[in-house]
Amino acid sequence: QVQLVESGGGLVQPGGSLRLSCAASGSAFSVYVRVWYRAAPGEQRELVAIFTPLGKLVYAVSAKGRFTFSGDNAKNAGYLELNSLKPDDTALYLCNGRRARYGDDCWGQGTQVTVSS
Repeated sequence: QVQLVESGGGLVQPGGSLRLSCAASGSAFSVYVRVWYRAAPGEQRELVAIFTPLGKLVYAVSAKGRFTFSGDNAKNAGYLELNSLKPDDTALYLCNGRRARYGDDCWGQGTQVTVSS
């Protein structure tokens, strides 16, 4: 199974940007369905973006046009660029890798994004 470690979160003002990283080890991240979620206090976990090994990329409505998923197979990592951030984007952002065929459902510990003036 792949091990995942997120980084890049922090405190940013409304309208600012952050680039989140998801570093993978133990297995090639590229063969997994790669997903970014976020979890705000008191709310259900929300899917932000999902990218499949076949290249299908889907964003949540809240992320479309502002967030960009990318991957670097050479670095075995995935990224989520957050732009035009709003206070409602404040959450713990989590990286997930899954392979249903093998029963893999792997999570990082998350990185906190706080949008506040």
